Amino acid sequence: MTMGNYGDISTDAEIARRIVAGDVNAFEEILKKYQRHVLNIIKKHVPYGYVEDVAQEVFIRVFQSLHRATFEGQNRFEGWISTIAIRTCCDFWRKRYRSRELSMGSLTERQQAWLEGALSEASAQSFRQKGLEEEAREILDWALEKLSAGDRMVVELVHLEGYSAREAGRLLGWSTVNVKVRSFRSRKKLRRLLEEALKGGRER
Repeated sequence: MTMGNYGDISTDAEIARRIVAGDVNAFEEILKKYQRHVLNIIKKHVPYGYVEDVAQEVFIRVFQSLHRATFEGQNRFEGWISTIAIRTCCDFWRKRYRSRELSMGSLTERQQAWLEGALSEASAQSFRQKGLEEEAREILDWALEKLSAGDRMVVELVHLEGYSAREAGRLLGWSTVNVKVRSFRSRKKLRRLLEEALKGGRER
């Protein structure tokens, strides 16, 4: 998955320079231009009820970081703001992590069928496709919340959204090698959790 291009680099850089120079009102241009882009990222990673709060935190961080940011070469404004959004989502889970109990005895036949299908498919593409299915969301949320914040974000970016290890590493601030290792390990953890959920659902 590759990111699109939002706007003109020089325009973004010029707006940033104006803000840093003291024209605080110019930040409204950044908000209007990138609000939808940021919201689309956040909606994929945090519960609906927290989307607006996390988005507000993202733009606070953007404003506070403008004075030390550069927007040349591959470090376009869109990529920079996407990175801040992803890392803010990761921080959200670090701060608010909790283990939500889902009764495996309440699994419907369709949910059990989804689990069996997800566990039998080896390819990442099949996993992503199944992750979009209605039966997946509650089970996946339960399993993802049992991973660390970092492992959760890796699973979502690489295995559910299809980012490459290099792209995910750039967003998270990790090396490509680290992403590959965490990706492999976190998917194994997730698979083990799903297997336990299926086993529990069958036994109850």
